[in-house]
Order: sequence, then C-alpha cells, then structure tokens
Amino acid sequence: MSSKTEELETITPEMYLQKELSNEIRHEYINGQIFAMAGASASHRKIAGNLFRKFADHLENQLCIPYISDVRVGTESDYYYPDIVVDCNSNETPDTFYAEKPVLIVEVFSKNTKHLDKGRKLLEYINMPSLREYVMIEQDSASVDVLRKSEGWILRNYVLGEDIHFESINLTVSVEAIYHRVNNEDVIEFLQFKDPDKR
Repeated sequence: MSSKTEELETITPEMYLQKELSNEIRHEYINGQIFAMAGASASHRKIAGNLFRKFADHLENQLCIPYISDVRVGTESDYYYPDIVVDCNSNETPDTFYAEKPVLIVEVFSKNTKHLDKGRKLLEYINMPSLREYVMIEQDSASVDVLRKSEGWILRNYVLGEDIHFESINLTVSVEAIYHRVNNEDVIEFLQFKDPDKR
C-alpha cells in the first residue's frame, strides 16, 4: 500500500513501536522515519480482496492465518504493513498486530510505490528467516511477480491466462481470479479476447 511521510525526524524502533500502540492511523517505519499509510485505490482493494479471500477459504481451520493490511511485519531494520501476510505462528503473541512467522507476503503496488516494493522491501523481506514467498502485484496492468525461497529468490512473472502455485500454503490461483472485477487495460483486452461476443 502507498504511504506518505508524516514526520522527517529520526526515531528509534522502540519509540515507533510505542507510538504505534496508541495511533489510530497505521504507520510504517523505514530507515528511522515513520510514514502514515495512505488510502488505496479501488483496483488495489479489489486485487488484495480477491487474493485474500482465496487464501482465507483455503486456510480455514489450518495453522497458518492470512491477514489483510492491518498486521505488521518486522525486518532487521524496518516495520511494514503488507497488503496480505500469511503468518504461521502457533503461539499467541501479546502484540496482536504483529506477524511472528510470516511465510507469505503480498504487496499490491502502483507506479508511486513500485520502487519501494521492488527495491528496499524486497531485499528486506527475502532476508526474513520464516519467509518462503514474496508476491508483487501490479494494479495498473496485469502482472504478478513471485519470488520463492526454494528457487533461490529468482523472480518469476505471471500474466493473464496463467496459474500461480503458492507453494508456501499449497494453493493454486489463476491470475484472472486475482484481477477479478479490475478494469485496467490488460484485463479488458484479455476478457474481450476470451469472449469475443462481449466486444
């Protein structure tokens, strides 16, 4: 999700965590600074919602639990709120807004947040001991990048007409299902080609 600068002064991680307990608005902590989370577009919400529902249905009554937008993850230096995180922590934690053992993280990005999701976040996420997959989804086109620990974090790209196997939770989802009801140019063109009668 996109974020905007709220404060430019540098604070410690401990100060950030203490402030976040009482803040009504969620903040990410990046390089010693905090950033208020900005609102998401309709396409962003649809994409995250589509995939979250697939994860939630599949993981019902299982150990791993999917969360959407409101659970924080901590890297070696920063704290983020991924669009979706699947946590497989078997123990209750005092901080119910913190994922202890994330195995799968999903970020939906736009042109404004692409540099962060495919840059700093990518490098920090793949160094988290528990993480097995990192997924980056374009909202302005139909393109999904997946990096898997089992494959040495090699980036694999998926487009409309293809299926993605999320090996960390053993679930296969089509790219088309991820972009259900999203009206970007790629999706419109794909659906017109798939069903010429709707042209």
